[in-house]
Amino acid sequence: MSSYSIILYGFILIALISAIGILAVNNVFKAALFLLTCLLSLAAIYVLCLAEFVAVTQILVYAGGVVVVIIFGIMLTTKLTGKPLEVKNGNLFPGLLAALAFASMLVKYQSMMATSTAELSTMSENLVSKTGVELMTNYVLPFELAGLLLLMALIGAAVTTRSTPE
Repeated sequence: MSSYSIILYGFILIALISAIGILAVNNVFKAALFLLTCLLSLAAIYVLCLAEFVAVTQILVYAGGVVVVIIFGIMLTTKLTGKPLEVKNGNLFPGLLAALAFASMLVKYQSMMATSTAELSTMSENLVSKTGVELMTNYVLPFELAGLLLLMALIGAAVTTRSTPE
């Protein structure tokens, strides 16, 4: 087994353990930290699979944006209620059934893929450049509007948590 495979399976194992950790803990803050670990390990897997644009998007949008908003919401809820947010896990059997169904679909899809690494590399380079050009030419308005929406949400959250009313 090559060092590439060992590193890839290591990140897959980290993602799997952190995903199980999300389901196993009752503290929502710890679950958000497990989610951050899972998202960052998925970004590392994307880098190893030569999908650099998806990896950077994963880090910026999900790990950098969504998880920070979740943690901010948890901290705001804790501040307002005065007690930590706890979650009771339920519906274990339907969740395991859905997880097994998705896992079987992923295994089936993986066995159907027969693309070599060289083909993936050239496809990745072409796709990244095309996506960047499209994003900054034809889709610049939705891209900027999404950024403004996230900025307004952040300002609104900061105003909401301010302790001194005006």
